[in-house]
Amino acid sequence: MTEGVLDEGPLRRGSPLRTPRAAAVAGIVFSVLMITALVLLRISAPAHPGDVGAWLTDSGKRAAVAVGLNLVPFAGIAFLWFIGVIRDRVGEREDRFFATVFLGSGLLFVAMLFAAAAVSGGLISEVVSGRPDTGTLSLARNVTSGLLNVYSMRMAAVFTLSTVTIARRTQIVSRWLTVAGLAAALVLLIGIGISPWVELVFPAWIMALSVDILLAGPAAGSGPGRSQLAGPGEGAAGQESRSSG
Repeated sequence: MTEGVLDEGPLRRGSPLRTPRAAAVAGIVFSVLMITALVLLRISAPAHPGDVGAWLTDSGKRAAVAVGLNLVPFAGIAFLWFIGVIRDRVGEREDRFFATVFLGSGLLFVAMLFAAAAVSGGLISEVVSGRPDTGTLSLARNVTSGLLNVYSMRMAAVFTLSTVTIARRTQIVSRWLTVAGLAAALVLLIGIGISPWVELVFPAWIMALSVDILLAGPAAGSGPGRSQLAGPGEGAAGQESRSSG
């Protein structure tokens, strides 16, 4: 009796897991948290790593930096969910080469973002317990700046390029987003040293991409009994060829 209920109901045995539509909100959550954290950091701490002393004596600026750093872990968690949303949209059309670059760059971006936040958090804790020497402060700021601006944002550019390539080949998002993604990736690769505010380009593009995915609804071909490889008109043709074979 119980087995019959499980086999016929929504909880039937062996049914595949499905990505909830609300998971597409993860990209928006990441964008909001990341933009908030970066803005708090930029308006509180000096952009140049050599200017290490003035902001540390202001309790308000230290608190703003601490709030921004506390938002980073949640932004990273939301970004991991966003990666899952993109892979769900691609489905079985996923190419191994681009999937490896896409996933690897996304994970490296989160890892280095966390590392930069950890170094900055350690700097704040050291200042609260007793202000360290200028050399230690300068080293911590340079390490944080390198992780965030040089490595993390370059991985964000690679992630954007791979996402744009996947989206262009599978047509899972609007065409204008692929063009905007190419522009964003070039800005992150080349223009990151011009202004620290360039970092906001990445979460802004992720937000636009997430809104597009959310408005588009479930991925085509993700329903039961349909292959995600099948494009428009391919499902019937595939069934006919199998029956004739």
